[in-house]
Amino acid sequence: MLKAYYNMNVIEAGLDEVGRGCLAGPVVAAAVILPKDYSHSYLNDSKQLTKWQRMELEKEIIREALSYAVAEVDNFEIDKINILKASFLAMHRAVDKLHLKPEHLLVDGNRFTPYPLIPHTCIIKGDAHYLSIAAASVLAKNYRDELMCSLANQFPHYGWETNVGYPTIHHRKALSLHGPCSYHRMTFKLFKTEENQSVEEAEDLGFL
Repeated sequence: MLKAYYNMNVIEAGLDEVGRGCLAGPVVAAAVILPKDYSHSYLNDSKQLTKWQRMELEKEIIREALSYAVAEVDNFEIDKINILKASFLAMHRAVDKLHLKPEHLLVDGNRFTPYPLIPHTCIIKGDAHYLSIAAASVLAKNYRDELMCSLANQFPHYGWETNVGYPTIHHRKALSLHGPCSYHRMTFKLFKTEENQSVEEAEDLGFL
């Protein structure tokens, strides 16, 4: 069972992002403030959940959260400032959109650019430890997956309806055949090399 809070005495927002390792599309972050007494039997890191579980959880998170928000940083901004800064910027934008101002931020990961006037704590694998971070991971993943599936209708070559922009073998082959589109991150290694071949094979086989 994941923990409901890090500090009982302050308003906490859990933050998480998705899409850092993708070749295309935005990086998306979410911020979620849950009640201190919130609990759930299977809310966890979104990567550990089925699509049906994530969609059902999204409905409950939206219903039960004291405040929530989703924000993105597009591929052009990513190319301009780099993916790490873009990930932190997406989290800041999500906090900006919260209707309830948090007093503390729980951030998934080991680094974060401080948000003005709000202290934070970085939690490695935080989406497997705290409910608010797990809830943020669910909202961010659902939002981004839906966006990439929608973009797949415009750009059907790349298989985004299944790989959502990650560097699978199918995605790399499509890049070699058709070249990049306006949603690709041009500062990323878009074309296949021997170095990334084993990673892509593992992804396609479902090991990563």
